[in-house]
Amino acid sequence: MWKRKLKQGIESATQKKIVKMIKDSKLKVQAQIQGDEIRVTGKSRDDLQAVMAMVRGGDLGQPFQFKNFRD
Repeated sequence: MWKRKLKQGIESATQKKIVKMIKDSKLKVQAQIQGDEIRVTGKSRDDLQAVMAMVRGGDLGQPFQFKNFRD
């Protein structure tokens, strides 16, 4: 039988890496650490989608889920 451990939320070291990646990208978005989540806000849908692609493509060692994406 195979066992897998599931994680909920993002560890603080990974959160800091993600926020640094976002700030270094020079996109017009703001990133905030909120508990075990990261909140990213911005006016442009394209910038938010670019951040999502950057996080998915980054070598961060875990998959990510995005929620509450609104215009």
